[in-house]
Amino acid sequence: MSPQWNGIERRKTLRMKAEAMVSSFSPEEMKAKPAEVLVHELLVHKIELEMQNDELRNALDALQEARNRYRDLYEFAPVGYISLNREDLISALNLTGASLLGDERDKLVNQRFSKFVAPRDSDRWFRLLVDIMAAGNAEKRAFGLQIKRADGACFYAHLDCQYRATSDEPPMLQIALTDISHSWPTDN
Repeated sequence: MSPQWNGIERRKTLRMKAEAMVSSFSPEEMKAKPAEVLVHELLVHKIELEMQNDELRNALDALQEARNRYRDLYEFAPVGYISLNREDLISALNLTGASLLGDERDKLVNQRFSKFVAPRDSDRWFRLLVDIMAAGNAEKRAFGLQIKRADGACFYAHLDCQYRATSDEPPMLQIALTDISHSWPTDN
């Protein structure tokens, strides 16, 4: 493990750097009075804490930058991302998902996704949802459905679905929704 991520080694490295910074102020070991030694130790500890604080600030900045980059990639992806609970309720979706379903995100949360499945595919969607949730495994499933937007307009969509369950959250179905109308054969 590199010293940067090994806590014990990292503290030793910071201590050595702090010691080096105050070496010109260091009392001679043999002649030092206890108060001088204590002041020296406090100064070294203060510098060490300042260096740790700088590292933490840099790590926080890097995390915030990564979070912002992730959020932008998620929100503005060319694919709609939708999370459903076991009851087929939308629990989260990105801006593209809201756009594909044709309504504001706040209005879509807690709506049944099946409300947006065209009547001709509703039975198929229900069977797929039950099958995926009952299987309870992370196997990715892909299929096509006709989706009906909030305004009633329909489009053909490709769905990549994956079941997710963690110990601290209820099971969810993650969906990547893509409009494939331009490549879908038209009915004659």
